[in-house]
Amino acid sequence: MFRIFVTRASLKAASANLIHDTCTKHLHSSCDVAVVGAGIVGLATARELILRHPTLTFTLLEKEKELSAHQSGHNSGVIHSGIYYTPGSLKARLCVRGAALAYDYCDKKGLPYKKCGKLIVAVEQEEIPRLKALYERGLKNSVPGLSIVDAKGIREREPYCKGVMALDSPNTGIVDWRQVALQYGKDFQEAGGKVVTQYEVNDISVVNESPAGSAEGLKHPIVIRDKKGNEVHCRYVLTCGGLYSDRLSQISGCSREPRIVPFRGDYLVLKPEKHYLVKGNIYPVPDPRFPFLGVHFTPRMDGSIWLGPNAVLAFKREGYKIYDLNVRDLADALSFRGLQKLVLRNISYGIGEMYRGIFIGAQVKILQKYIPELSRSDVLRGPAGVRAQALDRDGNLVDDFVFDGGVGDLGSRVLHVRNAPSPAATSSLAIAEMVADEVENRFAL
Repeated sequence: MFRIFVTRASLKAASANLIHDTCTKHLHSSCDVAVVGAGIVGLATARELILRHPTLTFTLLEKEKELSAHQSGHNSGVIHSGIYYTPGSLKARLCVRGAALAYDYCDKKGLPYKKCGKLIVAVEQEEIPRLKALYERGLKNSVPGLSIVDAKGIREREPYCKGVMALDSPNTGIVDWRQVALQYGKDFQEAGGKVVTQYEVNDISVVNESPAGSAEGLKHPIVIRDKKGNEVHCRYVLTCGGLYSDRLSQISGCSREPRIVPFRGDYLVLKPEKHYLVKGNIYPVPDPRFPFLGVHFTPRMDGSIWLGPNAVLAFKREGYKIYDLNVRDLADALSFRGLQKLVLRNISYGIGEMYRGIFIGAQVKILQKYIPELSRSDVLRGPAGVRAQALDRDGNLVDDFVFDGGVGDLGSRVLHVRNAPSPAATSSLAIAEMVADEVENRFAL
């Protein structure tokens, strides 16, 4: 299923229209609930909360000039179907429900998407048992339309793809997730929510005393300050900080762990004259020995085709270029024992990822296992994304949702979404339901 494209200019205009208040002057306001972080999870959750509680006042705080500026706007754009996750797990349930909600939402809002499907391709006989296990896992997760196809079936779906067997997932699609996120923001504002940009939170605390002649401290006992001295007073705070979720949690006295370690994924792009090589998503069979999925072929809503990504340590939490560096971010990552253990367990894999990130030919060699006709001259360096990977102190990737509060009076009024693991965009509406439930339970809204 294919729906009409929108232009980049209209997307930029939509973003501009959402920004009602830019924090360039002194701000002092109050609300019932403040949501910190306007990525796709923060936007979806703010939308869900205000639709459930229309009589309450909500303010959404974002440190950037625009909404959905980082992970939500720098991802592969895939609507995942829920194949990979442990049957019965929260990730599996949220992904399957989230995909269904996402398609329905796009239909209702007139947002373009394409159900181009996905092939998870085994190129070696030794991968077939893992592929079949994925098929069984997908069936248990109630993923619609799954089937196993042989080499002939692969060629019928992807004429230039080579493999011995594949798992066909016709319900997998693509969408511009930033456009979806901006629509969540529009819904939030139309329901009466207030959006404030360029508000970088650096303190969340309890108001000890009310100003003379005011009951502000009693009505709205939490104050959220930014680096410019602006204040937002509220009754409750929800943070959805993405790449900064651990630092936002620390502000209210939470543990530093799990720690966010940024991993950059560099994509290649297929030259337009070679777009005929790829019709839909082509993915590898996951190798359990390695922490990340591996390279894949992904068509985009703008007509381009991305190849990759690799996965390397980013030297800056929002560092989309290889030379982007933030000393604090890098020191935080390298000094963390969890990252050190992860690196030691995967040293050869990590070196390989860095090598393939520098030398395009090495990345193409991996991709040629799936599309033999692909050559080095067919690709160019493309965009990059940064993944907020939560790690524990033992070097394990935190693969589940983590909620946290704080200590004392503050802790009873703050909820941090410290980890919303991939595929958070696909699952965003389902995650929003879950987070809203958690907010209601904790704060008795």
